[in-house]
Amino acid sequence: MGLLNALLGNASEVSLEALNKDFGHLLADGEQIEAGYQLIRDGFFFTNKRLVYIDKQGVTGKKISYMSIMYKNISRFAVETAGNFDLDAELKIWISGEALPSVNLQFNKNVNVYNVQKILIKHL
Repeated sequence: MGLLNALLGNASEVSLEALNKDFGHLLADGEQIEAGYQLIRDGFFFTNKRLVYIDKQGVTGKKISYMSIMYKNISRFAVETAGNFDLDAELKIWISGEALPSVNLQFNKNVNVYNVQKILIKHL
């Protein structure tokens, strides 16, 4: 089910140890990763200072774009839980001044989206 969820665009949780190993070099002094999620190639993680979206590009995935969204720029967010027939949960994030959500992330049903919401609430 993990591969199917990734193919459908549903993120699954990644361990903090793996996140720190792979992305620790991106962190500023005093910045700590709090949670992270990954698709097949792309992913995103929350730190105590920002949300970082990882976009691996090209066939080999060697070219990587890291987009940082500072929490102070988030104006609102919405969380939608998974249902019986809808197997994914969703997180939508609006950046200040934008009418449509800037970020729309889907999670597999094994991810507790309430924990994702708690991270955002803590920092907003």
